[in-house]
Amino acid sequence: MRILHTSDWHLGQHFMGKSRQPEHQALIDWMLVQVNERAVDAVVIAGDIFDTGSPPSYARELYSQLVVRLHAAGVALLLLGGNHDSVATLRESSALLACLSTTVVAAASDPEAQVQVLPLRSASGDMAKPGCIVCAVPFIRPRDVLQSSAGESADHKLQSLQAAIQAHYQTAYVAALARQAEIAADSGETVPIIATGHLTTLGAHITESVREIYVGSLETFPAAAFPPVAYVALGHIHRPQKVGGQEHIRYCGSPIALSFDEVRQQKEVLLVDLDASGLTAVTPLPVPRFQPLASLSGNLSELAAAIASAAANGSQAQPVWLEVTVSADDYLADLPARIQHMAEGLPVEILRIRRERGNQTAMLNARSDETLAELSEYDVFARRLEQEELAAELSAALSERYREVVSSLQEPQA
Repeated sequence: MRILHTSDWHLGQHFMGKSRQPEHQALIDWMLVQVNERAVDAVVIAGDIFDTGSPPSYARELYSQLVVRLHAAGVALLLLGGNHDSVATLRESSALLACLSTTVVAAASDPEAQVQVLPLRSASGDMAKPGCIVCAVPFIRPRDVLQSSAGESADHKLQSLQAAIQAHYQTAYVAALARQAEIAADSGETVPIIATGHLTTLGAHITESVREIYVGSLETFPAAAFPPVAYVALGHIHRPQKVGGQEHIRYCGSPIALSFDEVRQQKEVLLVDLDASGLTAVTPLPVPRFQPLASLSGNLSELAAAIASAAANGSQAQPVWLEVTVSADDYLADLPARIQHMAEGLPVEILRIRRERGNQTAMLNARSDETLAELSEYDVFARRLEQEELAAELSAALSERYREVVSSLQEPQA
């Protein structure tokens, strides 16, 4: 069986005022070609299909188009909810989409583990003899798996959450083993088991477009905590990577760059081949860049040449989106006007200008183009702390106390 593993599409994202609709449309067109040419049996999207809980209408239209076109191609789709996705939004059409070869697992809150243990058929097979069994685990919200107790510290809550997530995976895995045994008894064949997830794991390399999804950090969730399945298809981290160097635990990354620090990444989806023995191959499939982007830095003379060079990758119909970081000359008051003048007549659009300075005040000025929509509550607090001359120990203690306060506010009320 061959699965295409992808995640973090973020349909409906606005990139500094720019819509990603043309890129996502091109991505769907490209992926359908790959699905047909490479004989893909099923597509797994491991969370964050949408960028917000209330996606715009064009994002919903793209979502529906993806489902319909995969169904027409005879390819099953398994879609897992992510931290950006609204459970209600995903659930509202899940029954309808089930008639179109699409299974949606919006949340981990259902108490029956069997609901998240799904047989996934191959294109030529049937559900009586599926190509694999999936422990279809979406993004796990703390309220889905544990209840808080009064007086718990932030560290204890994180430890409890990690243990609860691990137990959730183990429960799903036990149910998958039972389903595997049933299939073996009926057909005499062994069906491999895989798992999904939308979370941060130990040592994963993140980018600026990825926000912490739990109070504190769950970067200590170890690879060993996953059950011994043939493959673990992960989402949430936008950079493609193996977890702990293990071939079978993978982040596929986002298929398009979602922030300027991702522009140098080669985006990809993963072709995952399985048979009765388990995982046989994982093949990265590079995704073309549908919108040219570039992040440039230097002094004014260097930037003039860099902007002209970047313009070679654009056209009047599709200009290059630029982030420009100015060093050495960043004290000039008319800096934005000078940078915009360099771009006049060139097929480029400058979306962000940054000033690079060594002192704290200048660092805050360099962030003047940030909006609250781009920052988490922890980012805002960190920005405020930077304005104070505090000892490192006091700053860390204040940050920890702030996390505890936010944690108490985010707990569901009885």
